[in-house]
This record gives sequence, C-alpha cells and structure tokens, in this order.
Amino acid sequence: MTEFLPLAEAIRRELRPGCSLAAEGFTHLIPHAAGAEIIRQGIRGLTLIRMTPDIIYDQMIGMGCADRVVFSWGGNPGVGSLYRLREALERGVPHPVELEEHAHAAMAAAFAAGAAGMPCAVFKGYRGTGYPEVNPKIRFMTCPFSGEQLTVIPSLRPDVAIIHAQRADRRGNVWLDGILGVQKEAVLAAARSIVTVEEIVASVDERGGGRVIPHWAVDVVCAAPLGAFPSYAQGYYDRSNAFYQRWGEVSRDYDGFRAWMERYLLASGDFTDYLSRLKADGYV
Repeated sequence: MTEFLPLAEAIRRELRPGCSLAAEGFTHLIPHAAGAEIIRQGIRGLTLIRMTPDIIYDQMIGMGCADRVVFSWGGNPGVGSLYRLREALERGVPHPVELEEHAHAAMAAAFAAGAAGMPCAVFKGYRGTGYPEVNPKIRFMTCPFSGEQLTVIPSLRPDVAIIHAQRADRRGNVWLDGILGVQKEAVLAAARSIVTVEEIVASVDERGGGRVIPHWAVDVVCAAPLGAFPSYAQGYYDRSNAFYQRWGEVSRDYDGFRAWMERYLLASGDFTDYLSRLKADGYV
C-alpha cells in the first residue's frame, strides 16, 4: 500500500548511498524539492539517471552527490551550460563523474523496457551516429525474422524513481497533466518510487484529462507544494525564467556556488524554508 510521509523521512528511508536514482520530469514537474532534500541529507555515490539533467542535477553533482550520470541531454534550458556538471567532467570538481550518454528516444525506450521487466530495449536508432563511439553499451543485433539490423541497449531499472505531480488522492493514485516525459515509465521501472505532489485530494481520475499513475505502482507520496520550483506545474504556477538565468551566474564559479548552496539550501530546514530564503533575496 502507498504510504504518505514527510519528504525528509521518505528520502532518508528510501534512498541509500550508492544507489541509482531517476528523478524525472520533462520541462515541468521537475522534482526539485526532492533533489534539495537529497543534498540536505548529504547522500553520496549516486548514479543519477535523467533524460534532461538540468539545474536539479547540476546542484546534486556540484554538491558531490553523484558518481555517475546516465543522460540524453544536459544544459540550463534557454541559458547555457551546466557548469557544475561540466567542471566535474573536465576537472573532477568536486570529484570525477562518469557519463553514459544516450539520445532521448533511446532513454525513453530503455525506461519502457525497464517498466516491462525486460533486460534490454530493442529499437531502430544510432546507425550513422557517433554515439556508439562514446557509449560501449550501445550494441547492434540482426533481427532473426527480417534480417534487419537493430539497436540494443540495457533497460533502465533504477533503485529509486522520484517524480513530481499535481495531485494524489488518499489511496495514492497520482494525477499529472501538461507536458509529460517518462514519469510513468520511470515509476514502473524502479524498485521503489517516491512521488511529491502539490496537493492531496479525495480522488483523481482521467475524465477531465491528464494521466493517472495507479496507487499500486507508487510506494510513497509526499506533499510538497511548489515542489517543482523553479520549473513549473501546469495549472499551479509558472516557470521562473529569472531563476534559470540567475543560476548561470550562481553556478559558474565553484566557490561561489558552494557559498550560495550553503546560504540558501543547506541552511534551510525544508523546501518551504529554502523558498522563503530565496524570496527574501529576490530569487522567487
């Protein structure tokens, strides 16, 4: 049965040093509150999996939480580089990070295969590209029926998946709306799942649109209002473009980044307190 826990307790119980984590959300509904709590608790040695690592993983990498990143695009959307990811790769600051790079379609296929309990994903792709030169896990096979060359990669089956959603009901059914990525697939593929939500309501369904992830696939639900900030939650609040722009300045220098994280995130008691500190200095 789905449990309802405070976010700090859920992270402390479900996430262990050295495990693999998929914190998914595409453009919006990015689980920033959960990422902040992972940093606050100082969990290390993680393999971070995400189709589009942006600020959430830049913060976690810069604070030394990650040893490895499995990804298909990385950047500060609309602004530029992820400086903490880049410096970890190029200079080993704060320590070296191993990268496993894929294309978006391959990541989606790997999550879908993991959700189906398959050991690998089989699809058409990567032929004529440079991906196999940088990722030895990309393999090719001949279809036994058609003789066609197909691509094979390992499925993604993370230890823990964390997503953010608009609502959950009291049984643990989760409702999402707007642009969706691989949130459903990540939850179904993972051994354990945590869903942070804007609010908990009496019931959810798809009659008015959106998508429901059933309660039997969700291990823990945590109430986390504004938990996707600075990304957005459709129907609840907009994306903070100003924060993304300022992050480019904050994260460019490692020492400045560390001081910023200590002042705002590490000094905060929870995500609400963190947002209050940001608001007081004009970041919100």
